[in-house]
Amino acid sequence: MTLRLIGTTSDDGDCPTLYDIEGTDEILVQGERETDPGHLVQLRDVKETETFVRVPRSLLTRFSPRSDAPELQPFSSIADLFHSFRHTAWRLETRRGYASDRNSPKWARFLAGEDIARDPDNAWRENVRAQTALGKRFERVRLVDEPATQGQEFLLASAPGNIGAGEDIRVLSRNRAHELRLPNHDFWLFDSRILVRFAFDDEDTTLGVYVTEDPAEVLAACQARDAAWHHAVRAEEFAGRVRSTV
Repeated sequence: MTLRLIGTTSDDGDCPTLYDIEGTDEILVQGERETDPGHLVQLRDVKETETFVRVPRSLLTRFSPRSDAPELQPFSSIADLFHSFRHTAWRLETRRGYASDRNSPKWARFLAGEDIARDPDNAWRENVRAQTALGKRFERVRLVDEPATQGQEFLLASAPGNIGAGEDIRVLSRNRAHELRLPNHDFWLFDSRILVRFAFDDEDTTLGVYVTEDPAEVLAACQARDAAWHHAVRAEEFAGRVRSTV
């Protein structure tokens, strides 16, 4: 089962940390093992398979989920959020490729070496133009490997069209994201209030989304956004660096 980072109060990347065990209602706790004999003898109803760890109260206060785990729902169920959000729609993209890109008509053109940067507006870009004209912001940070995967190169090649429509797209290396302890899953964050987390299969196909307003989950996403945004560079600048090394 996949572990999803919920949050940590550790600055050096060791511990303590909370993880969600996807597909279950359980939380995995990482911390220092309890070894004090005086404490161990006071524990009750201990099974042979159990162990015990110490974590600071602040970890549970900040990150412990306060509501039931959300259910998986179709991506289409959140379509209205891209129109009804009031201030910001922010996306973290973490995968090395997306099935939706590989199945699009632009993919074959990209592989053939065609310029896919300035295609006519589609429904997505039309909405971006409409919402940004109202003063709202569409922003995203894309993680890129070194060297970039073919799927990431496709996104870099097509980014100018979305940027021209009004998106602010930035790029962050995967190594830096790991150092920053960013989540390893994709999500949208609307108005720092609604978190939409993606679920993918092993072929990069979107299975659906989990939608929550749980304060702990939203806080963790806001912290990830702030760290990623601070360290990422604009897509245009990153693309220029790539071209200069070829």
